[in-house]
Amino acid sequence: MSADDMKRQSMRADAKNLILIGMMGTGKSTVGAILAEELGYELVDLDQVIVRKEGRSISDIFENDGEGYFRTVETESLRETVQTGGQVIATGGGAVLAEVNRELMKENGIVAALSATAEDIISRVNGDNNRPLLAGNAEERVRRILEERKDAYSFAHCMVDTTNLTAAQVCQYILMHYRVLAFKHVG
Repeated sequence: MSADDMKRQSMRADAKNLILIGMMGTGKSTVGAILAEELGYELVDLDQVIVRKEGRSISDIFENDGEGYFRTVETESLRETVQTGGQVIATGGGAVLAEVNRELMKENGIVAALSATAEDIISRVNGDNNRPLLAGNAEERVRRILEERKDAYSFAHCMVDTTNLTAAQVCQYILMHYRVLAFKHVG
């Protein structure tokens, strides 16, 4: 590794994380990949961290151990993940439900909340069998979850409705806010 590469890696480790929150289907994974590329950060999908840690799928965790167990593992995984700086972290939709998670996010990064209309979310996630909270009538479940969580994302540093926007447009908006807020937090 060259001296320049080591310097860039050190600067990235000291940088504020960019943490993406929002309901499933709002574009966190897609937008996260673009943001990570743009910033030269690692993309960390919190659900994938949990899958690796548990050695099984999210659906399997929900089915065999319940949502309560999943949320405990989610908090542990978030706590471990945010310790390293310079990452784009895409969280699961329900990661914001626990106050401890919201505090971990606020203390360890710049938080961007992605949203979309119920219709948009339904069209994006319909038929995805890897979403245990959508078992049964997906449309009814999406609308209920949106209503239950309508205020859960309000702690974010910036919010963007991804409905009718391209992933590139969403990224531009988030990057503008991230760069301003990350600079403020450094100084």
